[in-house]
Amino acid sequence: MERRLEELLEIALRNHVTDIHFSLKDDVTLIEMRVNGIIRRVKSKPGDNEFFRYLMYRSNLDLSDILMPQTGRFEAEVSGRKLALRFALVSSYQITSGVLRILNNHGALTCSMLSSDPSQTEWFSDIARHRSGLYIFSGPTGSGKTTTLYTILNEVRGKKIYTLEDPVEIYSEKYVQLSVNERQNLSYAEGIKQLMRHDPDIVMIGEIRDSTAAEMAVRTALTGHLVVTSLHSGSCTSAVSRMLDLGVKKYQLNDVLRGISCQRLYDCPHGGKTGVYEIMDRKEVNYYIENHRTTDQFVTLRKRIVEAAGRGFIDIQQAAQDIDE
Repeated sequence: MERRLEELLEIALRNHVTDIHFSLKDDVTLIEMRVNGIIRRVKSKPGDNEFFRYLMYRSNLDLSDILMPQTGRFEAEVSGRKLALRFALVSSYQITSGVLRILNNHGALTCSMLSSDPSQTEWFSDIARHRSGLYIFSGPTGSGKTTTLYTILNEVRGKKIYTLEDPVEIYSEKYVQLSVNERQNLSYAEGIKQLMRHDPDIVMIGEIRDSTAAEMAVRTALTGHLVVTSLHSGSCTSAVSRMLDLGVKKYQLNDVLRGISCQRLYDCPHGGKTGVYEIMDRKEVNYYIENHRTTDQFVTLRKRIVEAAGRGFIDIQQAAQDIDE
């Protein structure tokens, strides 16, 4: 079982994959990985059903109740590298699904490496210089929002940083990371309450999924702290609408929202990956909130993608899918 685990992790590391998907149906286990945005099947081997249960065992999950959603963590060493792993389990009527995530499958990044556009990387570098306010990083699943957040935080020096996540996505020893745990009565509200007692300079809220998280992010920023967070949305304008839909007042957003980005992640023609970002600064955010439209100077994500593809910064075939939408 250890050899099969090592084999799958080696494949994942080689292809810069963070998630390995398992689907158990009718005593058949299907293993897949998302490579360059495309789900690809891994060749099955005898014993993969037992391997699925082995992952549950290593993650300290309850093997007697496979129908209950569960999440656990463990560590493994591959080629001399220690990996932090999280295994999440959920079942439907016909299929049991598991996802093994490599929590530290990220090389050291700097803000200058996030984008090929110097004006955008400068905007990211400037965020940590602020003492208060709210910054939202938006985009679809797999677009690199969490990586962008951690890259910005990793460049901060001389400040106390705390994160509140559900769950922790990437482990770091540079700051204190708390994981939301309703069973232990550590909700977003209680987590923020506890963090405020530790005199933080910067608070990272992993993802805004509901009205409670949105309220806590805004409230924390209103108390004079710098807050960075992520949100699922297809554009900066839809991120504003999403926050309003979650119950945040317009005057609150005007007060605290300093900026929004919306991103997509692409392969570079010469290897590696890069982000393409749509960015709203504070002036643009305030204008949109008051007028329900952007200024004439606002550059849309689609235009950013077209520019990046035209200058050879990103894979044109990948970019075409988003340009045609």
